[in-house]
Amino acid sequence: MNSLPTTALALAEQGLPVLPLRADKRPFGNCRDCEELACDGRPNMRIPGPCTCPWPCHGWAAATTDPSVVGSPQWSAAWRRARAIGYHPGGAGATVVDLDNPAAVDWARENLPPTTTVATTRGEHWIYRGTVRSVNAVREGVDIKSTMAYARWLGPGTGTMADVPATVHELVKVKPAARPAPRAVAVAAPAGGGKCPHRSPVYLERGIAMAEQRISTATSGVHAAVYRTFLAVLSAHGRCGCLTETHIGRLFTAAQAKGESARHCTDAWANASTALGM
Repeated sequence: MNSLPTTALALAEQGLPVLPLRADKRPFGNCRDCEELACDGRPNMRIPGPCTCPWPCHGWAAATTDPSVVGSPQWSAAWRRARAIGYHPGGAGATVVDLDNPAAVDWARENLPPTTTVATTRGEHWIYRGTVRSVNAVREGVDIKSTMAYARWLGPGTGTMADVPATVHELVKVKPAARPAPRAVAVAAPAGGGKCPHRSPVYLERGIAMAEQRISTATSGVHAAVYRTFLAVLSAHGRCGCLTETHIGRLFTAAQAKGESARHCTDAWANASTALGM
C-alpha cells in the first residue's frame, strides 16, 4: 500500500505545504488543459500562478497544507504514481541548504552553524528557520531552497533548528548589474470585465511573483522569455480587471533588470495582448 498520501496528509496538518513527486524527483504535470502554455511542472514554469485543473502542475506553487486537496480524488492518480513527497520550504517558513556531495557537507560543517540535518542519497539537507530567495549552485554542490522552490521530504531529521545564518544570506544576495534605471510602466492595465477566475486573494500575487522569477532566472533567449511570460500573465489575469499598472510595472522592472529596453517591454506587452485578442 502506498503510504505517501497518508504521510503527506499528516505533514499538511502540521503546516508543511506538500505535493507529490515522480520517480525522477520532479513534480507531476503535462495535463491536457495546460499543454499549450507549457505547464509541465518544472521549477521554472512558463505559466504563472496556481492551476485550475485537477493536477498538481505547478511545482512549488502546487504545494498545499489543505487536507481536502492532498487527499482529494483529483490528486489520487498522482499519489498512485508518486515515488516521493515534495514540500515548499518557504511556505513553511524554512530554508533548506542542499549539500549534494561530501565536499559540500564538509564546507557546511566548517562554515554554517549546526541545525536540523537530514541525510540524502549523496549528501545532506541542512534546514534553517526563516526564508530567503532560492538560488541553485551558490557554490560547488550547494543549492539554497526556500521561497519559490521545492525540496524532497526525507524525514524530520536530527538536531535543533537554528535561524538562517548570515553566510546563507550572503550566498543568495543579488549582485547588482550595471543596468540603466528602469523606466516607468508605459502601458495601461487591461480594462477587464470578464469573469474573475481567482480562487483566493493570493492567486494574483503568486502569479506575478512567479512571472518575475521566470524573467529574472532566464539565462538565454531573454526576449522570448519576456514575451512568453507576458502572454501567460495576460492569459491568466488580463480579462477580469484585477491586473493593475503596479503589477505590470513589476514585470517591466524585472525585464529591464535583465537588459530589456522599455520600448521592447512595451512592444512585447502589446504583441501578447494582440495575440490574445485583447
